[in-house]
Amino acid sequence: MKKLSFVVVALSSFVSVSAHADINIGVSMSRFDDNFLTDLRRSLQSYSDTMDEVSIQVSDAQGSIGRQQSQIQNFIANDVDAIITMLVDADSGVTFSRIADESDVPLVFVNMLPSNMEDFPDKQAWVGSNEYQAGELQATYICEQLNGKGDAVILMGQLGTTGQRGRTAAVRDVLDTDECNNINILGEQTAEWMRTPAMDVMSNWVSSGVVPDAVFANNDEMAIGAIMAMKSAGISMDDVVVGGVDGTQDGLFMLGSGDLDVTVFQNATGQAQGSLDTALKIVRGQEFESRVEIPFEIVTLDNVDNFK
Repeated sequence: MKKLSFVVVALSSFVSVSAHADINIGVSMSRFDDNFLTDLRRSLQSYSDTMDEVSIQVSDAQGSIGRQQSQIQNFIANDVDAIITMLVDADSGVTFSRIADESDVPLVFVNMLPSNMEDFPDKQAWVGSNEYQAGELQATYICEQLNGKGDAVILMGQLGTTGQRGRTAAVRDVLDTDECNNINILGEQTAEWMRTPAMDVMSNWVSSGVVPDAVFANNDEMAIGAIMAMKSAGISMDDVVVGGVDGTQDGLFMLGSGDLDVTVFQNATGQAQGSLDTALKIVRGQEFESRVEIPFEIVTLDNVDNFK
């Protein structure tokens, strides 16, 4: 019987199911062309490779809710023992939860928290990190660097995703505090988690006369895009505090070079291993936790070498 308590724990295309594996698990990723999700996907694959009795099949939803739903239905039709999914959109989790439950197939959501978290059927769980915590850590650090005053912009991830909602909400809440409410938001816009769209958004802001003292980016890729755009416009990174989230290798490199000021490490390996372990527990009829939370960790120049 599963517990409802909270726990904290420290493939470019299609990978086919092995007919010789005792346990076959289908994995639907929201997209492959994302640095953090690439780390997550590779960690899932490498961890499953250590288990002779387990085989995983990984599919790319390419950012499409409809495609992801079809993948989940196909997994069920092919009699997988369990499904792991990184959602395209948090709200679609309700539909996928129902589909899996009706077919009695265990379902584990990884990374993105579905909107029906409080209403999971018996054989379902979530493994990920508290997105609000990431935004709070980032915003608090940037506020301290600005001494609580200045102009800033927010680069948001894909609208409707848990990361965009939680991280952005936390930034706004921190900037509403007495210590930080003299930081003015000059603009906020989505750049879909990607570097090139972030470059375009930041270039447009700079061209219109918006030169911020700080950039709150929902992830490292958008932070890097903003840095590239500002440097191309002749803006010194010594004059702008830029924050990202995820602690990707590219982000850590930019932090070490002095262009990025802070990121918040999201443990892709921890999420991957936690989601696969949880799926296997459900399949085997063992006790499992319906919510497994992997903590975020702040990364600055002082401790960046610990994460590289």
